[in-house]
Parts: sequence; C-alpha cells; structure tokens
Amino acid sequence: MKLLRSTLVFSAMTFLSRIAGFARDMLQATLFGTGGAMSAFIVAYRIPNFLRRIFAEGSMQMAFVPVLNEIRESGDRERLRDFIDHMAGSLAAVVFVVAGVGVLAAPLIATVFTPGALDEPEKFALTAEMLRITFPYLICISLMALCASVLNSYGKFGLAAFTPVLHNLTVIAAMLLLAPQMDVPPKALAWGVLVAGFLQLVLLWPALIRLGLRPRFKLGFHHAEVRRVGKLMIPTLFSSSVAQLNLLVGTVFASLLADGSQDWLYYSDRLIEFPLGLFGVAIGTVILPHLARRFAAQDHDGYSHSLDWGLRLVLLVGWPAGLGLMFLAEPITATVYNYGRFTAHDTQMAAWSLIAMSIGVPAFMASKVLLPAFYARQDTRTPMRAALWTVASNVGLTLAIVTPLAMNRTLGGHAGIALATGLAGIVNALWLFIALRRQQLFAALPGWPAYLAQLIAAGVTMVATLLALRAWIGDWSLLHWHARILWLFTAIAAGAAAYALVLLALGLRPRHLRDRG
Repeated sequence: MKLLRSTLVFSAMTFLSRIAGFARDMLQATLFGTGGAMSAFIVAYRIPNFLRRIFAEGSMQMAFVPVLNEIRESGDRERLRDFIDHMAGSLAAVVFVVAGVGVLAAPLIATVFTPGALDEPEKFALTAEMLRITFPYLICISLMALCASVLNSYGKFGLAAFTPVLHNLTVIAAMLLLAPQMDVPPKALAWGVLVAGFLQLVLLWPALIRLGLRPRFKLGFHHAEVRRVGKLMIPTLFSSSVAQLNLLVGTVFASLLADGSQDWLYYSDRLIEFPLGLFGVAIGTVILPHLARRFAAQDHDGYSHSLDWGLRLVLLVGWPAGLGLMFLAEPITATVYNYGRFTAHDTQMAAWSLIAMSIGVPAFMASKVLLPAFYARQDTRTPMRAALWTVASNVGLTLAIVTPLAMNRTLGGHAGIALATGLAGIVNALWLFIALRRQQLFAALPGWPAYLAQLIAAGVTMVATLLALRAWIGDWSLLHWHARILWLFTAIAAGAAAYALVLLALGLRPRHLRDRG
C-alpha cells in the first residue's frame, strides 16, 4: 500500500500543477494566439526544457537516485553528506557552463532548431533573444531537481511535486503583470520561466536543511561516487529524454510547415502532458527509489512484483486517458484554448495533432515505469539503445508521413509529426519491455490476460459513451465558455463512470491495485 499511497500524494500535487498549467495555457492562448512571437517563445522554451530532462529530473535523476540509495542503505551518514556536497558542486559547475554556452550561441541554436524562420529576421532575432533569457533557467531547475531527488529518496514527495504549481503561477503572473509593459508581450513568458526556476529552488532548499543534508558545493569531478553518476548519466542522455528529443525533431520539421504548426503541436502536447504528469510521472518517480532499494537489498521477487504493480497501474490509467484524449480532442481543445486570439481554425488544427499523438499515451506512461526498472539496477546502456532506435524511428516516420503531405501542401501536416511521435513512443515502450523479459528481470504475476480483457471491454464502453454524448451535444465551439466547461466535465465524468463500472462488473476491485512487492 505504501507505493500506492505515495503515488496518490504525488498525483494530488501534480493535479494542482496541471490545473494551474491549464490556466496558464488558456491565458497564453487567449492573449497571444499562435504564430510569430509565440512560435519564437515555444522554441526558446523547448530547448532549455530538453536540457532540463538531462541535467534535472531526467538523466541526472535516473543516475543519481540509485547511487544515493545505495549509500543510504550502507548507513554511513558522513559518506552520504560528502556525496551530496560533491554532486551539487559538480552539477552546478556543469550547468553554469552549459547555460553560458547557450546564451552566447543563441543565434546558432536558433538556426539549427528553426530553419523555417531564417527568412523571417524579426522572428529569428526574437527567438535568439528569448533563448538568452530562458537558458539560465537551466541552472536553477537542475539544482532544484537535485533537492527533489534527495527528498523523494526519503519518501517526501509532496513538496517536490508542488514545485510545478509554483512554476505555472509565476508564468501566469508574468503574463498578467509584465506582458503589458513589454514591446513584445510574449517575451514576458521567457522572463516568467526564468523567475519560476529560481523560486522553485528557493522552495525546496529549506527542506534539505531540515533533513541535515544541505549541499555544501564542492567540485567533485574526481570523487568516486560522482564519477559513477557521470558514467551512468552518459548513456541516459538519450534514454531519459527520448520524448523531448522527439518533440525537438517535431519542432524542427514544424518550422518548415505552415505558420502556427509549432504552436499547434505545443498546445496538443500540453494536453498530452496532463495524464502523463498526473499518473505516469508520478508512478515512475515513486517507483524508482523503491526499485533501487529492492535491487540493493537483492530482493529480486520484490523488484519484479513492484514492476508488475507499476505496469498494471499505468495501463489502468493510460488506456482510458489515451482514448479520452482521442475522442474528446476537439471538445477539450475548444474548452481550454478557443478564446481571444486563439481562433476556431487553431482549435481544429491543435485537435488534429492531439488525436494523432494520443495513440502513444499508454506507451508513454508505460515507459515511465520501464525506464526506472533499468536505472534502479544502474543499467543505462539498455535504455540508451532503446532511445536510439526510438529517435531513429521518429525521424523515419516523420519523413515518411510528413514529406508527401508537405509536398502536396496538404492542410494539417503537423498532425503527421504528432502521429510519428506517438508511434515512436510505442516503439520505445515495446523495446524496453522486450529487453526486460530477455534479461529475465520481470516475471508477470498471474492474471494478465483477464486483466487486459477487462481493460479492453471497459475502454470500448467508455468510447461508446463519449461518442453518444458528443453526438447529442453537437458542435462544442458554438457553446458559451461556461457551457463548454460544464459539458466537458460531464463527458469526462460519464466516460470515467462507464469505464469504472464495467471494471467493477468484471470483477476488478481496489484491493487488486495494491503493490505486492
């Protein structure tokens, strides 16, 4: 029950973050619309955000947590403090250099990631300017992630999970207070991101002091455990950030399509991130230190049983989440974004890419559990090979799907990018699962065929319920904003109720969701 309880705590905090995120996205779409300066911000935000996956909660965390837990298991408190001190100093030094290079090389980075803007000097210059603002965010968010990793390893998930709420509220404040004062209002978003990173670090720092583990920054490139983390990180550079890599690939291709394509992909990805952050990331974050402790204690059965629990839980949530996003794509997009400068055309375009990307939601979630299974054993090479295949698949699929659409000037070429991203996510999850089985790290507990049959039956019933409601309600964009919200919540509640009732009728009970590790 402890794993489930920790996951629920993390999910509750993440739910608050996602609600704040929806408010942020709604305001952003309403005030700034799509194209032009907004496209410049999306690129300027995505590149440091990708690096965050490496130096913050992605690659660094996946390599750092298993080593941290191994030292904790030894019971040597001084060794633990020494490791955290040298890890903090080394991480700070690296991200300072990376952020500095990013600021200096901003025009070159803009050239690589927005080739379609080279013939638009103002948009190109604005992208480079915003990159110079957002790159220092990497320093604060990386150190914040180090603090969060230590807290999570001690079972303290709540405060770290709350930090994204603070991020979203800070960006909202920047839009409301700073944007009206700026010559280019969307630049306020970049400043909001930078300030948010600093405030998140400030929020977590006192919690480490209370644990008696406040980092004293010491360079530790020759420190034995820090070097171990570095060696583990190198293969994870791809594997822990494969989703962000695929999004960057999509961003490059989208810059060559119709103006607004980057924005439509961004807004649909934000909707995909809601269930991923609420459940997938929550389960993955909770299960990593648990698996690391199981492996350090050589409890192989407990390790396998915890994996079984994680996979069942992500499929229980990921399957209906993907179906819901797919069959409610336009109602959700219209309800969240279709106001002010975000037009009905923008709504339709964002809905198309949301439908296409939704196919990968269950796989995206499953990967959040499968990756920690390798990192907990300090195996970073297997996920790296999976990531390389995934990115190669994404590039190949994007070229195969989008090229004919672009050549024929077909409307909605960006949806082809989203489809390639979703399919590549499935490739990643399957590759990782097969590798687990081949290495005999996971032995499924009894009952999987019946469980999958229950999920399929419940999913079909849910889709039928949603389609019936959509046909009855009609065109969502014609509804007043409060009617959209009311009917959207009604549809979600009805679909969730249908899904849950079928599962209950087929014999699934809450006790079956308890971890058996």
